Amino acid sequence: MTVCLLLLSVVAVTAAVPAPRALTRSAWPEREPVVALWVWQCLVATVLLCCVTALALGAAAVFGTVRAQLFAPAPPAVTAAYDLSTAPPWAATLTLLLACGAAWTTAMLARELVEARRRRAQARAHLRERAPDLPAGLPAARGPLLVLEDEYPDAWWMPGSPSQLIVTTGALHRLTGHQLDAVLTHERGHARARHDWLLHLSTALATGFPRIPLFAHFCDQTHRLVELAADDTASRRCGHLTTALALIELNQHRGVLSCASSHRLLGERVDRLLEPPPRLGRSHRALTTTTAALVPLLPLLIAFAPGLTALS
Repeated sequence: MTVCLLLLSVVAVTAAVPAPRALTRSAWPEREPVVALWVWQCLVATVLLCCVTALALGAAAVFGTVRAQLFAPAPPAVTAAYDLSTAPPWAATLTLLLACGAAWTTAMLARELVEARRRRAQARAHLRERAPDLPAGLPAARGPLLVLEDEYPDAWWMPGSPSQLIVTTGALHRLTGHQLDAVLTHERGHARARHDWLLHLSTALATGFPRIPLFAHFCDQTHRLVELAADDTASRRCGHLTTALALIELNQHRGVLSCASSHRLLGERVDRLLEPPPRLGRSHRALTTTTAALVPLLPLLIAFAPGLTALS
């Protein structure tokens, strides 16, 4: 059992510290943002699975009731292989820390979901004020696209049940038909990929554990990569140039395309669309995705190794 806990700790630390730093220095995530999002999620899943597995083993070693319930269906040889009766002295401390971490993670996720629901309710109330002729169920009354009378050019996606695409008349006047199609396709890309859930998860983990490099980088990179992924969705349908011009027309009045702006990501997105980077080959993309998907299996393999050895 001690070896399992040590191996799980090594895998968790590796996935939480050096791996995200190496990933942020790589150039390929900009070329393949969807694959990069999967890699980030696999790293997070690896750390969380390591913690949950270590918590289960530690609780089984410290508490006889948990051990009896966890290993009830297993043969006696499997229970003996884990050697839970001789738990190290630090097992109780580790179990307590992991239990506190699990409770804190759950609280942060719940807090983020509650805050997101509150923000959506406020946004819908604000929409009803700007469009008072709409009934309470405003998304269903006007279909998936809501047009607001406003000279300020803007377009955005409001997640929820159901989700809602919103565009102002200022955006309709400023954008051409193809540019408007690119903007709406971008927003629909967010909706189809359910990027809101990914953003909630990354924000909750970064808020709860700000000193862990993986969660801090995961939050920053997720906010960046979801925009690049949605840009790719729009550019595949409407073209790189049309999508770039739509971003410029929709945002140039805000001054966010200047180098001194805090919204430098928008300028990088436009440059990326105007000069599309070379794509990864299909074999390389498949290899990267497969490798990332196999990483979260490591905690399970480490945890089940003693039992599989005993059965064999």
